[in-house]
Amino acid sequence: MQTIEAEVNPAIYQGQFGNFTITDRDRQSVVIYRGALLVAAISFGIGTMAVLLQSGENAGANSQVLTLVNWLYVAFAVSLGIALATIHIYMAILHRILQIFWAIGCVSAIGLVLQNHQPIASIVYHQPLTILGVGFTFAALTGIFFKEAFCFNRFETKILTFVVPLLLLGHLMNALPQTAEVILLAVWAGLFLVFAIRKVIQQIPPDIGDKSVFEYLKSQKSSQ
Repeated sequence: MQTIEAEVNPAIYQGQFGNFTITDRDRQSVVIYRGALLVAAISFGIGTMAVLLQSGENAGANSQVLTLVNWLYVAFAVSLGIALATIHIYMAILHRILQIFWAIGCVSAIGLVLQNHQPIASIVYHQPLTILGVGFTFAALTGIFFKEAFCFNRFETKILTFVVPLLLLGHLMNALPQTAEVILLAVWAGLFLVFAIRKVIQQIPPDIGDKSVFEYLKSQKSSQ
């Protein structure tokens, strides 16, 4: 009954460039965005835990773990792509750049797996230069962390905005000891999950943003 009333008499919000309302489609996009982030965080967290807890003495077990991590990476990448398709960002060009980064990273990962016939985690670990391709996916993820830190002042995304590039660049340049990489990876996985869970319980309207700004930017682009 409340849903029907909300559709008939939607709440009116005061925006920077005029009033606006939030539709069911807006709310659905936010739910999908948050759900995709949660799946991505859980997949990344399980994959990280599997890698960090694997036994170095059992090659067969390691192979099975890396195969599992491969599929978890697929789930992570697909979920991240869905999140990037449904995220609300005022700057359309920034939105497109993050999506392009994600696509470059995914294509690079697929190409590396097909070329090396190894799980992606093993390839990236033993061939740090592959981060120059696969790393674009994580650059897109970092873009989401930065956006959330900027818009909602979240402590976990502020930390992740620095942790992710630090770990990737450190591994790329072989500048970090293994212990430091393990710690940073664990921090990344943990805070990513904290972020995703907090997004689930956040009110929906703030994630949609000021729709009058979207309309203004759209009209400005059309008038050019």
